Amino acid sequence: MPTDCQNCPLRTRPIFAPMTATEVAFMQGFKTGELKVEGGTTLMLEASNSPQLYTALSGMGLRYKTLISGERQVINFVVPGDFIGLQAGVMQEMQHSVEATTDMKLCVFDRKRLWTLFRDHPDRAYDLTWLAAVEEHLLGESLAILGHMSGLERIARAFVRLFDRGAAVGLARGSEMPLPYRQQDLADALGLSVVHVNKMLKRLRQERAATWQNGLLTVNDRDKLCRIARLESDRKPMTRPLI
Repeated sequence: MPTDCQNCPLRTRPIFAPMTATEVAFMQGFKTGELKVEGGTTLMLEASNSPQLYTALSGMGLRYKTLISGERQVINFVVPGDFIGLQAGVMQEMQHSVEATTDMKLCVFDRKRLWTLFRDHPDRAYDLTWLAAVEEHLLGESLAILGHMSGLERIARAFVRLFDRGAAVGLARGSEMPLPYRQQDLADALGLSVVHVNKMLKRLRQERAATWQNGLLTVNDRDKLCRIARLESDRKPMTRPLI
């Protein structure tokens, strides 16, 4: 049975801003159904004009661009609560592709009805604008990281960010959380070679800061990992809207 927005398991997570009863009712009408996909399924294809928008309800994926060489550049990773397809809704076509890494369940929205959100619920429209601004900020941060941080620092920062995102939506259990990506995916996202990623992972293990093996990320010493990543260890993720 499709998940009722009133009983959405993500809404109970403190990371997501509270919604009014009116907003919940609107989102229930805005939602057209749910979709279950297997790992490896392409959800959105670059340069395509998808008729649907999604929110990841469970499972993990990644966003990437295909380069002229045929290789792909990973842009970001998808976790539960992420909104997928905003570019298709506003720009008429996707500027990158989205792929399910694991089996996923997605809330489905009709792209044609996106403008009713702007017309009838400006607060929800602002939430979409906020999500777009945060995505732009993260891309800017990624560029800064690529230009000014070592490989070890890049990986440490990626682990802190991913672990914090996963913990906020209930993926973490203590110091562990699933991270079902390949070393190649992490290398693509951070502008590193797979060989260099492997060496840096070994260093993080030796320093007992973090371990990533068999699809499981273990943060052994968060304070140390944050120091390597040049992040404050007591920082908290921003409260964000849930679409």
